[in-house]
Amino acid sequence: MKSLFERPGDDRPVVALALLLMGVFVLALQDSLIKLMSSDTSFWQFQTLRSIGNLSFIIILALASGSLGLIVPRNWRPVYLRAAFLTVCMFFFFSGAPYLTVPQMAAGLYTYPLFVSLLAGPILGESVGPWRITALLIGATGAAIILSPWDDDFSSVQILPILAGFFYATNILTLRKACRDESTLALAFAVGVAFIASGALGILLLSVFPLSEEIRASMPFVAIGWPELTLLVAGFALFASVLNLTGNICLSRAYQTADASWLAPIDFSYLIFAALWSRVIFDQWPTGQSILGMLLIGSAGILTAWRERVAATGKRLT
Repeated sequence: MKSLFERPGDDRPVVALALLLMGVFVLALQDSLIKLMSSDTSFWQFQTLRSIGNLSFIIILALASGSLGLIVPRNWRPVYLRAAFLTVCMFFFFSGAPYLTVPQMAAGLYTYPLFVSLLAGPILGESVGPWRITALLIGATGAAIILSPWDDDFSSVQILPILAGFFYATNILTLRKACRDESTLALAFAVGVAFIASGALGILLLSVFPLSEEIRASMPFVAIGWPELTLLVAGFALFASVLNLTGNICLSRAYQTADASWLAPIDFSYLIFAALWSRVIFDQWPTGQSILGMLLIGSAGILTAWRERVAATGKRLT
């Protein structure tokens, strides 16, 4: 257990693969359960309760691993900047949970490779060549098919998971550029701090400056600060904390111990797990149109990852 939480050493691609699959499996379950419970709690209440659980578990894991120093980042600025990006990402992602299907949420979030490609130039100094442009067009087509802005029943709520995808991409780029030498517990602790701070701030603002009854009735999940806390919600938040911490530690360690270009195509298994959990929990399968869009988004990500791997191999040979 100690080696999982310490700062990473050499690349271990097989271990990284297992960690990534475990991470996306449990996070897809967590996201489906949050949608299920969205009528019983609020985003801010859930965020606060889950974050308290996360921080408690992280401290226990650090002590069990032999040192509280594992939760202290080497460079706190990028670590907490990444945590802020993830906080905004989660707000946009779960804001639409009561109104969107799990596959719609998943497909919107997994537009993030498109944003990674767009931002890789200005942030990482990477060139955006014809292959990346092709991947961007394929992914954008997939997102358009899922969103279907030309349909009469199109809602702006459907854009929220794509905004989440943008901020998830900024988190990935920050992790890749400035957080590769940080311990997984330091990364997770920073996210927990950011989550609990945002949850508490949301509760405070909505309690002091409550929104109108009309808005509260139409968007209770994000427009209400602290609804009545039940034992069911408290237990769910604790279980979600275990899932969230497990998933994020697995993903952070996976991307720290193997090439992102090798892992990225496998990361898209989240779309499969999201569809399966949607079937198990909500008895819903994605529509044929949604499946087509998901396949295009996944193909765009795989194409981008493949070209990155080819480019990286070429650089090592020259």
